[in-house]
Amino acid sequence: MKVIVQKYGGSSVADPEKIKKIAGMVAAVKKEGYGVAVVVSAMGKTTNSLIELAGSISSDPPKREMDMLLSTGERITMSLLCMALNDLGVDAISLTGSQSGIITNDRHNDARVIEVRPIRVQDEMAKGKVVVIGGFQGVSYKRDITTLGRGGSDTSAVALAAALNAERCEIYSDVDGVYSADPSLIKEAKHLPEISYQQMQEMSTAGAKVLNAQAVQFAKESGIVIYARSTFKPGNETVIKTILPGTSKGITGVVHEKDVVRVILSYEYQNSGFYELLKVLEEKQISIKELNVVEAENETVKSKASFVISYKNIYGWENLREKLEEKFKDKIEFNYNLSAVSLIGEGLNRDNEVLIKSMDLLNKGKIKVSGISTTSYRLSFLVAKNNMESCVTLLHRKWIEGRE
Repeated sequence: MKVIVQKYGGSSVADPEKIKKIAGMVAAVKKEGYGVAVVVSAMGKTTNSLIELAGSISSDPPKREMDMLLSTGERITMSLLCMALNDLGVDAISLTGSQSGIITNDRHNDARVIEVRPIRVQDEMAKGKVVVIGGFQGVSYKRDITTLGRGGSDTSAVALAAALNAERCEIYSDVDGVYSADPSLIKEAKHLPEISYQQMQEMSTAGAKVLNAQAVQFAKESGIVIYARSTFKPGNETVIKTILPGTSKGITGVVHEKDVVRVILSYEYQNSGFYELLKVLEEKQISIKELNVVEAENETVKSKASFVISYKNIYGWENLREKLEEKFKDKIEFNYNLSAVSLIGEGLNRDNEVLIKSMDLLNKGKIKVSGISTTSYRLSFLVAKNNMESCVTLLHRKWIEGRE
């Protein structure tokens, strides 16, 4: 049996009428003879409401208990969609992430899928049922409920697609694929019919919300082609797949992340200050990026480490920051009111041309750059948050629209 895995995001299942419409779409695919697994997110802003609810109880809720709470949102959606499918005469069954065999590590709120054992899903499909799965969740090897981080339903879908050897994985949301920039910010943003796994992963890491970065990594490793589509406006789509190096040239997109904090730690020569800080962050399961460490050569100068944290979705961040300030005193510094703006393309670090021209453009636009980082597919600038929109606009005009 050929299998198709579909995923519907929160905006696609925001109310009963939308869930009924999706049931009709799923039923149509089932009638074509496919085995269908549907991964769903929580309805609309349910996850945000649950986070606010937790905040009204505790300023620093335990991560394990947050997972127990947040995983309930997807369970509501999957049950309702099964009810709608059964009303259409389509036999359907809902399964949680753990019932579907999604096994993760023991990292709460940002777990990583380590194995998928889809035996129950396959058994139900063999009976002719549509299987509706709660996304964003799994079970650790300790049998604790875990969640996969924001956008984790994408990861659920792609991981299941790989385990089921699906023909394709379709990701449905309120946008018809991937654009060269956020179309709500840049009216001239261009739709991308296709994009490579590597560039899509860089876009996701840099702040694009269309797809989860871990999901793209899964797809790349498993060779699963992803179709990013609009739920209610069929037509355009973006296909995420293997694209040979050299096929896609130039800048593909300009991506932004609105709220980041840069952490700077100064410490004495041969002191383990950075190591101690890293241990605290790992204990709290806080991921870092754009790491830069300069170790002192002698006692006359201090070693320095800096990195960036996406803090907006970290529960209890302010409490953690206060504890770090208490532990490291004046050795630690937090730079807020920063945003990251990134150029995405192939071979951006082959020479300095793109960097030089971009710096010149931002300098003329009186936009101060507070930090720069590069990979083969990404060139990122740290700028003041109030300059973020201007920065995206200037870089998009230059590199995507081809005008100054």
